[in-house]
Amino acid sequence: MTASFSPKPQRPTPRAGLRHILDAATYSRDGALRLWQETAARLECGTAVLAAVLFLFLGVSLRQWLILTALYLALLMVEALNTAIEVLTNVVSPHWSIEAKHAKDLGSLAVGLMLAIIAGYVAAVLLGL
Repeated sequence: MTASFSPKPQRPTPRAGLRHILDAATYSRDGALRLWQETAARLECGTAVLAAVLFLFLGVSLRQWLILTALYLALLMVEALNTAIEVLTNVVSPHWSIEAKHAKDLGSLAVGLMLAIIAGYVAAVLLGL
């Protein structure tokens, strides 16, 4: 039995105008699908649902809803960047290295800081501050 040859995928050629916008939307969709594979992102979405239920129960203002939404979207942005760092680090440094560890730890710190900001905000809303 002979092995089938599969050529290396070619990098897509950038397109202009409306096609560029459609391509960008496709890349964003693909990024969202990739991020959803991360357990942390799914857990963060779960905490967003819990916070939303709490905010519904408290009857908070539209401004508080908008802030909570913005904070969770920022968290997902940081999580996406952290995931990108981890993916690239695994390619550039497939074996353990202190530099790779530092890169991953710093990405994790960024996510942790966003979680702390959200927890502080939710606590402030709960306490009526």
